[in-house]
Amino acid sequence: MDLSGIISISGRPGLYRVIAQGKNSIIVESLTEKKRFPAYTSDRISALDDISIYTYDSDVPIREIFAKIFEKQDGKSAPSHKEDSTVLQEFILEIIPDYDEERVYPSDIKKLIQWYNMLLKSGDLKPKEEEKKKSATKKKEADETSKESNPKKATSKKTPTKKPPAKKTSDTTKKKAAPKKNSPKTGKK
Repeated sequence: MDLSGIISISGRPGLYRVIAQGKNSIIVESLTEKKRFPAYTSDRISALDDISIYTYDSDVPIREIFAKIFEKQDGKSAPSHKEDSTVLQEFILEIIPDYDEERVYPSDIKKLIQWYNMLLKSGDLKPKEEEKKKSATKKKEADETSKESNPKKATSKKTPTKKPPAKKTSDTTKKKAAPKKNSPKTGKK
């Protein structure tokens, strides 16, 4: 699952996609409302690619958790983030049985499930196999259209020209400049 370009902004609900970069800000678009606005450097911005969940052994990236939820739910939405926190914790225990319950708060679990449902609704959660198939078909279509538009370019290939190897110079063949002799000063008093 590719979560690049999707961010969370502290103090604002929901998730956002980075559209463009300005001088002192970035232009983001809400995944749910499709409204655009600038996010400034003073905002606390977190990229979803950088977020992970604590476990007793190591940290698990959020994209792996989303993939496990997607697989468990067969591509359908997870329980609502407004459910009771014990229900949500049991759901996450099925996904990540060794998550660190002391460092992962119930509010974190609610946010995780809310983000999953938002990404699913917006169409940004796709398993890797589907992404590979789509990118392969797009590449194939692009190749076909480029061949149709420029048949000469697609059939003719130029061989790169090789440059002759540089001449090697050894220390013995280099001529050293003769040291300059200082002329005696002629001075009259």
